[in-house]
Amino acid sequence: MTDFAATKAMFDLPPGVLYLDGNSLGPLPSAAPGRIANMLSDEWGQMLITGWNKAGWMAQPMALGDRVGRLIGAEPGHVVLGDTLSIKVYQALAAALALNPDRRVVLSDSGNFPSDLYMAQGLLSSLDKGQELRVVAPEDVADNITDDIAVLMLTEVDYGTGRWHDMADLTRRAHAAGVVTVWDLAHSAGAVPVDLAGAGADFAVGCTYKYLNGGPGAPAFIYVAPRHAGNALPALSGWLGHDSPFAFEQTYRPGTGVARMRVGTPPVIQMTALETALDIWDLADMADVRARSVELTDLFIRLIESACPMMALSSPRESDRRGSQVSFRFADGYAAMQALIARGVIGDFRAPDVMRFGFTPLYIDQDDVQAAAAIIIDVMTNRLWDRPEYRVRSAVT
Repeated sequence: MTDFAATKAMFDLPPGVLYLDGNSLGPLPSAAPGRIANMLSDEWGQMLITGWNKAGWMAQPMALGDRVGRLIGAEPGHVVLGDTLSIKVYQALAAALALNPDRRVVLSDSGNFPSDLYMAQGLLSSLDKGQELRVVAPEDVADNITDDIAVLMLTEVDYGTGRWHDMADLTRRAHAAGVVTVWDLAHSAGAVPVDLAGAGADFAVGCTYKYLNGGPGAPAFIYVAPRHAGNALPALSGWLGHDSPFAFEQTYRPGTGVARMRVGTPPVIQMTALETALDIWDLADMADVRARSVELTDLFIRLIESACPMMALSSPRESDRRGSQVSFRFADGYAAMQALIARGVIGDFRAPDVMRFGFTPLYIDQDDVQAAAAIIIDVMTNRLWDRPEYRVRSAVT
């Protein structure tokens, strides 16, 4: 049984803040500053370049990949970390397309994260093979998995509404039609139970700075199913994906398995921070996390809907269709969110009118939910958001 009081004590949460934005950026693990300081002084400072060997820096992407892999149901040795999520989307989609060369359509949905769609558009344009990105409504995905589709590319949990796709069902339908799957787990990893191996997923990608709490700029990960690991083509053939990087050959030879999906130099400082977050995750059971998440999100919905009729629920009401976030629509949602932040309740806003709140049981409990709801109710019912300073848009919303 996960001790959530113990995990909460392992985060450095600012006093007076109710942090409901871990679905966008997780908070600081208390151990991270000390661990990073030791890495800087004892490893980088004393070992200098020999740290790549002596401190194991070069092995971090695969070692941390296995630790993340435990949380997403991946087979050992089939997840590697590095680069950004957009880069990993590009790699996974390019490799998936190469496995289905006679088809021309990438199927996605309108709830997919826009960056994933941008990467798909750019890739298909550069390939210039007459390929098409077909975007349908989330509820229409299953009916559009046909035998002209090359790749099904979806974000499992919708970034805006928290709508949760049934990975196992859609992957089964895709494979029955000869379609290769690419799953984005940005809002799944650390939020909901994921079973890549059990679902038969072909490729998956995700980030580590949201629910996994790796810090701003923490590296992304990519999963390649064992059946594809030896023949998936890395479109971005970086030197660390080479079979022998330090042979410095002029011609690229892909590395073994998922290691061929490595591109650039590992971000060692950021990976050190991620290690401290994964130490906390080692104490957690995903079934416990999910059960607590459902309790917290259900409670939040009840409290807000009972007192704030001006806020319209945009997340699925049924917990089995919802990830670990709750979104409400409100015409002046940006101003309202700024007013909440000024009162110490931190969520975020997504255009045009969505107020998002993330629920992360590792450090959020029922007392936090009740306290946050009380502030939200006060701000909304008394129109405390209706002030000029709350309407000034910042670069990041």
